[in-house]
Amino acid sequence: MKNILSISFLVLLTLNVIAQPTSSWTIFRGDQHLTGISGTTLPDKPKLLWTFQTGDNIKSAPVVANGKVVIGSTDGYVYCTDTNGKLLWKFETSNSIEASALIHENVVYIGNLNGSLYALELNSGEKLWEYECENQIIGSANWWKVGDKTHIVVGSYDYYLHCVDAKTGKGLWKYESNNFINGAAACEDGMAMFGGCDGFLHLVDIATGKLVKKINVATYVAGSVAVEKDKAYIGDYDGRFFQVDLKTDKTTWVWQDDKTKLQFIASPALIGNMVLTANHNKFLYCFNKNTGEKLWEYNTGKHVEASPVVVKDRVLVANMRGDLAIVNLSDGKPVWTYELGGQIINNPAVADGKIFVGAYDGNVYCFGAPL
Repeated sequence: MKNILSISFLVLLTLNVIAQPTSSWTIFRGDQHLTGISGTTLPDKPKLLWTFQTGDNIKSAPVVANGKVVIGSTDGYVYCTDTNGKLLWKFETSNSIEASALIHENVVYIGNLNGSLYALELNSGEKLWEYECENQIIGSANWWKVGDKTHIVVGSYDYYLHCVDAKTGKGLWKYESNNFINGAAACEDGMAMFGGCDGFLHLVDIATGKLVKKINVATYVAGSVAVEKDKAYIGDYDGRFFQVDLKTDKTTWVWQDDKTKLQFIASPALIGNMVLTANHNKFLYCFNKNTGEKLWEYNTGKHVEASPVVVKDRVLVANMRGDLAIVNLSDGKPVWTYELGGQIINNPAVADGKIFVGAYDGNVYCFGAPL
C-alpha cells in the first residue's frame, strides 16, 4: 500500500510539468533536453487514421510542426506530409537516412549515412544549405541560441560533435570525442551533452566548442541522454541504467537486471519524480529518478530500441515486433495495444492528439481519435 501511495503521489507531481507544445513535436525526444514528454492528450482507444508509404525501411523518428510531418527513409528521401497523410514534398539526399529530423523556425535539419547535414525549407522542401561530416550521421541534430545566432549541433561517426550556423550552414567548431557519436546531444544551460561510444559523458560549451568536462560513465552509450538541471540519465550497452550528478561528476545510482544484462538502446523519458526507459530484454521500466528504486515494469513482448514517450498520465512504448502499447504511468498496466507487424526502431512523435510512427515496412502510421 505504501508503494502504491508513493507512486500515485509521483504521478500527481507531473501535472505541473511543462511539456512540448501540444501541436508540435519538433525533435525526436520532444524538446532540447531530450525528456520525451508530450503536452497533448491522447484518446483512450486510438484508431488507425492513415498510412503513408515511403520507398524503403524507416529507422528514424517523425517530427511534427505547423501541420506538417517530416521523416527520413532508408531510400534516401526526406518526406513531408500534412497531418492527414497527404504528401507535400520529398527531397532526395545522397544516401540512406536513419537520423531523425529537427524542425526549428520553419527549417528542417536532417543528416544521412553519407555524413551530409541538410537544411530544408519546411514549407517547400527547398535545400537551403548542406554541411559535410566525414562519416555517417545517425542521431538527430539539436539547437541552442548563442546571442542572436542559432547553433545547430550534431554528432557523427567521424568522432566529432559538429556545430554549424543555422542560417548559413557554415561550420563554427568541431569537438573531437574518442569514438562514434550515435545519439543526439541534449542541450541545456549553454552546453551540449552526449554519451559517446567511448564510454564518456561529454559536456561541451556550445558557444566555443570547448570541453567543459568529461565524465567516465560506461562502456558504450548507444542512445541519447536525458538532462534535467544538474542530473543526467543514461543507459549503456552493458545493461546498466544510471543517474549522473553533473556537479560532482559521480554516478548517484545504478540499476541493472542481473539476469539479462542486455543493452539499453532506448533513450530515457523524464516526468516529475520518474524516469522511464526500455531495454533489449523486452521491458519498459519506471524508476524513482532520485533514488533509482524500480517502481514498475512492463513486458512489451519483444526487444525495445524505441524510446518511450510520456503523454500526461500515460506512457507510449513500441517494440521491434511492431507492437505499440499505451500503459498507465502510475503502475505500468496496459490500456491499449496495436500490432503494426513491422519493426519499430525509433520512437513515435505525439502531437495534437495523434501518434505518428515510422516502421521497418516503410510506412508512416497515424493514430488518433476516430474521425
